[in-house]
Amino acid sequence: MKKKILTLALLGISTACMHAAQAQDMLKPDMGKLTATGGVSQLEGAGGGGLTPWALITGYGTRDSYGANAHYTQVNTQDYSLRAYGVAVGIADLVELSLASQEFTGSLAPLNALNIKQDIFGVKVKVAGDAVYDQGSWMPQIAVGAMYKRNKGIGGLSALGVTNVKQLGAKDDSGVDYYVSATKILLEQSLLLNGTLRMTKANQMGILGFGGDKKDSYKPMLETSVAYLLNRKLAIGAEYRMKPRNLSVDNEKDYYDVFVAWFPSKNLSVTAAYATLGDITIFNPKNQRGWYLSLQAGF
Repeated sequence: MKKKILTLALLGISTACMHAAQAQDMLKPDMGKLTATGGVSQLEGAGGGGLTPWALITGYGTRDSYGANAHYTQVNTQDYSLRAYGVAVGIADLVELSLASQEFTGSLAPLNALNIKQDIFGVKVKVAGDAVYDQGSWMPQIAVGAMYKRNKGIGGLSALGVTNVKQLGAKDDSGVDYYVSATKILLEQSLLLNGTLRMTKANQMGILGFGGDKKDSYKPMLETSVAYLLNRKLAIGAEYRMKPRNLSVDNEKDYYDVFVAWFPSKNLSVTAAYATLGDITIFNPKNQRGWYLSLQAGF
């Protein structure tokens, strides 16, 4: 499955480049897609919801154009905070490339000085269907993707002799997630449905490394999203994301959220959510809940 996803990604990039070379209008973004159909920026930088990628390609460029955006996201729970920021580009409504950075910090002893950073490079390729124009068919839009993640080490715990996620039991400090997403938009019902199957070894998205002392193999994780468009500029929805449980020091739980997304224009979106992220390490064994706010600007 991993080789197939990478092969499809390379083919999609090649096809998108051919589109770019052939399209005279490629130098100008046309912003021809419907509002909200590029999604918002997901925590790992991909176009989709807040927690999970969708099959939709980010930005508002159609198949003869391109789109791009930048985002900033802040998540705060009782004991931790996560900020994520990055950029993404959609090419010919076929290929998406993204780059994101995450910074995870603690606020409660013994992890009040904790600081972990991670970089993520993502690629997504549409391989079948069209979520908007195939309204006469139940066929969803399908995309495959991959995220390369590089954990940059642990700060704030040097007094305890901990500077790398491997010292917490992780097998690696870098890894790759592979996923397949299927997205269906029902325009008459103002409804978006998405399902993503992710193959991963990442602990807390990679913030605590990859693999662990309990398990060190790829496992399929289900992720789902549903969104209802109240009007052309306002949507509400919910998301669910399964998580692996690889580390003894991290009793990892699945993620949930409910969200509101506002699109005042195609150039700007604001997403607010209430998220439940479960336990994060055994050192603060508490169900982490809190708010999520994300700003995205682009075309």
